[in-house]
Amino acid sequence: MNKILYFSAPWCGPCKMLGPKMDELAETIPVEKINIDERSDLCEKFDVRAVPTILIVGKDDKILDRIVGIKPIKEIKALYERNS
Repeated sequence: MNKILYFSAPWCGPCKMLGPKMDELAETIPVEKINIDERSDLCEKFDVRAVPTILIVGKDDKILDRIVGIKPIKEIKALYERNS
């Protein structure tokens, strides 16, 4: 099953704006929130260089799509559904 990896940081202004919306999305879609300050290993694995970054990942954590920056939540949901 596909899931969303949401890379953010507590000091990131745009992440603070997007975070609550991602929490709402997590009620219907699998979303894993990742603090880049605590999980630099995952940042390196997925080549995350800016926050917020949203990855749609599939089997074996293969990256299916990537969003960098803030996007409307319905756009994020549509991207997830297109890749499911």
